[in-house]
Amino acid sequence: MKPATVSQIRKLRGVASYQFEEEVGSALFDRETKIACSTRTGRIRHIYRRNQLIATLRPKDGYLALTPHGARMILSKLQSPPNMVVVSNDVADFIKVGGDVFAKHVVSADERLRPAEEAIVTDQGGVLLGVGRAVLAGHDMRFFKRGVAVKIRRGVDEIGGSRRSYGSIANSRVQS
Repeated sequence: MKPATVSQIRKLRGVASYQFEEEVGSALFDRETKIACSTRTGRIRHIYRRNQLIATLRPKDGYLALTPHGARMILSKLQSPPNMVVVSNDVADFIKVGGDVFAKHVVSADERLRPAEEAIVTDQGGVLLGVGRAVLAGHDMRFFKRGVAVKIRRGVDEIGGSRRSYGSIANSRVQS
């Protein structure tokens, strides 16, 4: 991991601004940004801020894949963050541990969100639950009653990248 150069920060800001919107690039990347590059190609792979991974630059399409830390930064710095999906509070625990968002639980979604784009998932109180890839368009998420709306890549409470089943969450509630 090494500090990002000015040109690398400019590149990362450009990617974030194109992928999300103008303000996201400056919200995520500044002089404290550090990067890890591929040893084989020398391209940027991982982006860190305060020694926490905030995003990965995907090699296939050159877009950013956010981590929960990166999503928190966007939520804290922007008044109306892009690519937001708000779900009902009763499924928050399931999504926090990496469960996918089903369309019937979506309360609202960014109208500009398209399938295969990065999605930031929160509960109705604005608390971050996870980040993932949209399966449906934002305007369709509220109207569909079946199927997956967002495939969660990382929930905020996932431990070591492992997913717990919803049954284990329900059983832990019963035992408490």
